[in-house]
Amino acid sequence: MSKVNCLNVLLIDDEPDRVKALEEALHALGHHVVCHLPNTSDLNKHVEENHPDIVIIDMDSPNRDTLESMATMSQNNPRPIVFFAEQQNDRKTMADAINAGVSAYIADGLQPDRVKAIMDTAIAHFDAHSALREELEKTRTQLADRKTIEKAKGMLMKHQGCDEEQAYQTLRKLAMDRGQKMPDVARNVIEVLQLANGLSK
Repeated sequence: MSKVNCLNVLLIDDEPDRVKALEEALHALGHHVVCHLPNTSDLNKHVEENHPDIVIIDMDSPNRDTLESMATMSQNNPRPIVFFAEQQNDRKTMADAINAGVSAYIADGLQPDRVKAIMDTAIAHFDAHSALREELEKTRTQLADRKTIEKAKGMLMKHQGCDEEQAYQTLRKLAMDRGQKMPDVARNVIEVLQLANGLSK
């Protein structure tokens, strides 16, 4: 996600005066409030239904239910989250909020004149975190794929009495013939050989 002129905002706040002030600040910046909620109940469902670009939460302090709702949303429908805490909180509360997916945690409450800078910062943090998470997931997948290929090679070497290079070339040829990726072929080979070994016992 990148900075854009107009953002669809999901706003959570149960104080009418604060809501009015924040909505005015958002509209002045060209943003659109697509959904306003009094609390974070069913937050993930509302994000699925309204497709906001960013979630802004303004409340006294994040309680356990709020943390769980944000964590669920961040897991299933990740979006930048700005949290305006009206009460001063300890470091653990702030850390818990960030671990639940908050991109920007503002401990001194809502200040309409700072909304744009805070939203831009939240989106930048979210983008950086998303890129890091994608890179980590890619690395994990590559490591798992290598382990699968190594396992398939080992089983082929034992089954066919061949060396490692021959086992690798067998997997490579199967992948080319089938138009599949090596890890997918390796998984198929493992399944077939495990079944064959089971039947031979």
